[in-house]
Amino acid sequence: MATVTFDTLELVDRLKAVGFQAAQAEEVIYVIAKAQDELVTKRDLQIELAPLKWGMAITVGGIVTIILKTFFPH
Repeated sequence: MATVTFDTLELVDRLKAVGFQAAQAEEVIYVIAKAQDELVTKRDLQIELAPLKWGMAITVGGIVTIILKTFFPH
């Protein structure tokens, strides 16, 4: 999935500067890193939806063909 790049050491230092203990700051960074594993990008969605779009287009085309053959048999 997606990964947002950021300087983890800088963020730990900033958290410690505002009063976090080192272990707390590191845990915050860990949680952020784990949450990134669940992010979905626009590209991920495009890859997943492409087959569905084609399937829908083929289905609609088939339905239109059936309707046309029903009303205009030749």
